Amino acid sequence: MTTGNKLHTGVFKDEGNKYFQSGDTDKAIECYSKVIKTCKDNKVLAVIYRNRSACYLKKENYANAASDASKAIDVDAADIKALYRRCQALEKLGKLDMAFKDVQRCATIEPKNKTFLETLRRLGAEIQQKLKTTFSTDSRVQNMFDILLDDEMEKDKREKAANNLIVLSREDAGAERIFQNNGVPLLLNMIETGKPEMILAAVRTLSGMCTGHKARAMAIIHMVGVDKMCSIMAVDNEEIALATCNLFQCINDSLTGGDKREYGKEEALVLDAAKDLKTILLSLLEMVGSKKVSGNGRDQALNLLSKNVPRNNKKDKDNSKTLFTIDHGLKKILKVCGQVPELPDQLPLTENTQLIASVLLNKLYDDLSCDPERDNFRDICDEYIKSKIDPNDMDKTIHAVNTISGLLQGPFDVGNALVGRQGIMEMMVALCGSEREVDQMVAIEALIHSSSKMSRASFIITNGVSLLKDIYKKTTNEKIKIRSYRCAYSSGGDDYGLRQFAEGSTEKLAKQCRKWLCNPKIDTKTRKWAIEGLAYLTNDADVKDDFVEDETALKAMFELAKSTDKTIMYSVACTLVNCSNCYEKKEFLPELVQLAKFSKQHVPEQHPKDKKDFIDKRVKRLLKAGVISALAVMVKADSSILTNQTKEMLSRVFLALSMDAKDRGTIVAQGGGKALIPLALEGTEAGKTKASHALAKIAAISNPEIAFPGERVYEVVRPLISLLQTDKDGTENYEALKGLTNFAGFSDKLRVKIVKEKALPEIENYMFEDHEQIRQAATECMCNLVSCKEVQDRYLEDGNDKLKLMVLLCGEDDEKLQIAAAGALAMLTGAQKKLCLKMTLVTTQWLEILQRLCLHTNSSIQHRGLVIVYNMLNSDNSELAKKLMESELLEILSVIGKAEDNPKRQGAIDAARECLIKAMDLGLIKPFSSPP
Repeated sequence: MTTGNKLHTGVFKDEGNKYFQSGDTDKAIECYSKVIKTCKDNKVLAVIYRNRSACYLKKENYANAASDASKAIDVDAADIKALYRRCQALEKLGKLDMAFKDVQRCATIEPKNKTFLETLRRLGAEIQQKLKTTFSTDSRVQNMFDILLDDEMEKDKREKAANNLIVLSREDAGAERIFQNNGVPLLLNMIETGKPEMILAAVRTLSGMCTGHKARAMAIIHMVGVDKMCSIMAVDNEEIALATCNLFQCINDSLTGGDKREYGKEEALVLDAAKDLKTILLSLLEMVGSKKVSGNGRDQALNLLSKNVPRNNKKDKDNSKTLFTIDHGLKKILKVCGQVPELPDQLPLTENTQLIASVLLNKLYDDLSCDPERDNFRDICDEYIKSKIDPNDMDKTIHAVNTISGLLQGPFDVGNALVGRQGIMEMMVALCGSEREVDQMVAIEALIHSSSKMSRASFIITNGVSLLKDIYKKTTNEKIKIRSYRCAYSSGGDDYGLRQFAEGSTEKLAKQCRKWLCNPKIDTKTRKWAIEGLAYLTNDADVKDDFVEDETALKAMFELAKSTDKTIMYSVACTLVNCSNCYEKKEFLPELVQLAKFSKQHVPEQHPKDKKDFIDKRVKRLLKAGVISALAVMVKADSSILTNQTKEMLSRVFLALSMDAKDRGTIVAQGGGKALIPLALEGTEAGKTKASHALAKIAAISNPEIAFPGERVYEVVRPLISLLQTDKDGTENYEALKGLTNFAGFSDKLRVKIVKEKALPEIENYMFEDHEQIRQAATECMCNLVSCKEVQDRYLEDGNDKLKLMVLLCGEDDEKLQIAAAGALAMLTGAQKKLCLKMTLVTTQWLEILQRLCLHTNSSIQHRGLVIVYNMLNSDNSELAKKLMESELLEILSVIGKAEDNPKRQGAIDAARECLIKAMDLGLIKPFSSPP
């Protein structure tokens, strides 16, 4: 190695060591990696690998830690530090036997080292326990299968065995024991019984076994067979279809990156999953168009395609799965969209199937990256529609029209282009005049979906309104009546001059919709159109006010929202947004309003019933009618139906409902807290922010254990921290800080979670904020966090003003701010004695501020100041204690300590007496003499 290289290596090595000692492991790894690239000296390299191994251990990257330690051991087999680091890494990776061997070598080299001996003893005991568990697990697994496959066994014992098997499969060791003990053939035997509870238990166990383990997932695919799994998902049982869908998802995740294990050099040869993934994709596409598949099975096949085919990240340039799906399955998906359940010989469907298919079409089209790919998609759709239109076969023709409806609900541009083809709109209007009710219904629905474009609406107005009016007046079929009304109404848009059925007033139309909505004799799909009408009509303040007064109609809408037909959710969400006025509002500059008035232009005016007191009343009525339970059910809907736009609207409604602190208990009691968590984690940025804000409002005043039971409370932390970003508004910052303050005061685990999510820098920044309430909230939050060791370490670090700021905040005039800052300082100086001296060095004002605290008229502030004094006296620093007693603090302590007992100020009086006793113990003052 040249002198220059040695110097270069030495610099990076020293820098790496400094970074490691200061706790910046990322920078340390970076420096060590630079040395490894340039250094040729094996002995130096061994030291660097050993050091980098320590960094990886600290970052909990155990695979890399073990690898680097091994490289150091390859140079020096007796490198005791490298051996022990590899032992620690291997233990964390679950390789106890190998870890035991390493620590055994360490103990041989240094037989008196207590750490090595203790680790040797502990690992030996763990290995023995693991062997016992393995043998007992094997017998338990066999016993479970014996119980499950015994027809004469009692039902409750079989249920218990099934649940135990599922739980065991979710642990890696348990899943491996089931697999090794002939588990897969036995699970197939359970499936062959044909009993739903046995099939469910078997499928859920297989899901656990496939989760996060690529090799085992591939083995199970070949042992069970993709066709067999598809046949299970195809059965007419919603629970089984959903469980099998989850099994396919677990397999897909494991095969496409969910398994982080290191399989070594053989991985590329043995674990090439491409063929299996292709087989699964083709099988799912086959299920989509098969008559042998139930509606529930078809829904889950479409859901799997929707979740796994389009790219999750558009930066990934490979959209080959989408192109393959379009080539091999687009016509099958279009076939689903075109089904007309009222006709004979149709595919089995649920209420949601066709919407799920439309969502999938939209996702596939959106995933295309260039014009030729989009042209191919449109050409396949065009060819399919043309092949179905037959003047001599009305069933085929209305199949084509229904397919266009599906496209208009999915990739609208594709459907709109098809509607624009010569003769299509004319055909749809003509079908409205058919004698068959099914033709009328399909045609009117297609017109509804196409009429959102003004040009289409104008065509309907010109060519179809008289016909639609005629149908509306003459038909006795409520399904068609609602649709014909809805079509004509939507073709007018927001222009009252274009509305064809405004027979008297908007309120009259809304009343008719409410009547249809409350009629239980009308089927769900038809009542959906009544809600769609209300979604339009509730833009009018009089309509929304009348609607929330009608509790029967509200409850009917909420019951529909909870039904199995999830296609209704968007309309319900729109209606709720309108009723609670939580839509995005345009802000008009006062100057522009004045200018518009001056130039005699139309100026938008707020309706009296859109003012705050009316909105508040509507919100109370919605809560009383049970809106929260409906929202909670809607949030649980399948992700392919619950679009990001719908999620955003639901988030807006939740936020509007949680504005009044008195209502938040109702929201929590009806499951609103739990329902908000997924909305805050996924969706549009605006939707996530609104949901996080609603969570913050609830978190600020609720008991976390009740509002977010179990482990859910830890999921709330991240959304709250997201509101601390500088692009969020002040209200969001403030309420997030209040929520985090409540959490930080609740448990040590929550404090650790807040720190781990890197909230401290954001909270510290807001302690410098000019806005008094935000600064106070940030200081209160920090006060509740300082009992955490990691937070204390930040105050011990040199080179920052954290402690100085806390001391100066104690001197502010705002009493709430003083209470928080003094409380934090009292806890810090009590936990870390070094901080007692440090606080005297960060600012010359420390003594003056401390005296002010001790003289404060607010007993809470005074008590905190006296506790800080006691901590300083108890800091093992005689010079500091002497300085305190030579100041005016002695007189202050004497006056407070000699005061008569007073329940209102007893905490401060007792603290002053403790300070005086401590000063006497230190010999700084003499005991008080008794009065003569």
